[in-house]
Order: sequence, then structure tokens, then C-alpha cells
Amino acid sequence: MLETIIQIDQALTLIINHFSNDSADILMIAISDKKTWIPLYLGLLFLFNKVFGWKHSLVILIAIILNLVFTDQISVLFKEYFLRLRPCHEASLIDLLKLPHGCGGQYGFVSSHAANTMGLAVLVSLILKNRWITMAMLSFAFANGYSRIYLGKHYFFDVIGGFILGGLIAWIIYKTMVYSIKRFKIR
Repeated sequence: MLETIIQIDQALTLIINHFSNDSADILMIAISDKKTWIPLYLGLLFLFNKVFGWKHSLVILIAIILNLVFTDQISVLFKEYFLRLRPCHEASLIDLLKLPHGCGGQYGFVSSHAANTMGLAVLVSLILKNRWITMAMLSFAFANGYSRIYLGKHYFFDVIGGFILGGLIAWIIYKTMVYSIKRFKIR
């Protein structure tokens, strides 16, 4: 059973990785680059301040930072616990992969990029409760996760695991934030 899941995971990863061309390589590298996220973070801070005022925005900023720290560090703990090699470190796959942006660290389950972006998407969606922003944030998270597979840095299920982890952490942080705002009567 586990061997079948691993074979499906490898096959899906290779299919996505082989949709490669020079233009797509540039786009996927840009989507995967954390510096690309800076305008998104700045835009969200501006939006939060406009919608909620500075006190709530400060609480939201703290929640976003906590979300980022937890998704990042817990995904690293998963990598150190499961020790699942990234596809680009797997001897049986290395000659089959296209690696337009190198390989990355040795272990990949779960994807920190996927956990971070899905965590942000879920947290922002829960806070703003706006269908269009939710669709945009989820699209950004899915594009980021896809880019990680496309670049050969993660398996398909590494990204799915990251999405689940990020969504769960974001939900917990959101519930904690709502409780804190009510408990401490932040207006």
C-alpha cells in the first residue's frame, strides 16, 4: 500500500515537473521566491489598517507573524522527523527531473513554502471573509505549491501535507486571535 502511494506521488511529481519550458521556468522561480511575497504582505498590511484600524491591524500582524513562524518551524520539525528525501535527492529520479533552479535542502516532507502560503491564505481569508480575497489568496498558495513541484524541490504529497499543516495552524491562530480580541477587549 505504502509503495503504491509512493509510486503515485513520484508519477504526479514527474508529470508536473515535465510541463517545463523557459518561460514557465522563469515564472515558477519567481512564484517560489520569497521576495516575491513582499508586495503581498505590504498590501495586506495596508488593507488591514484601512478595514480594521491600527489596533486590530497590530493584533492581525502579530497573528500573521506567529502563523509564519509556526508553519515554518513545524514544517522543519516534520522534515527532521520523517527524513523524506526531496525528489531532486532521490537517486532513482535525479536523471528524470528537470531542475531549473537547483535542488534545495535534503528533506522535503512537508513543504515549508506550501505551509507558509496556505497558512497565510487561510488566516487572511478567515479575517477578511471576502470571497474575492479568499480566491486570490488560495490561488497564490496553490500556485506556490505547484511551483515547488514543478521545480523538482518537492513531491506532490509534500505540498499537500504542507497545505494541510498550514491551514490547520492558521485556523488555530485565528481562533486564538478572536478569543484574545474578545478577552482583552481590543477595539
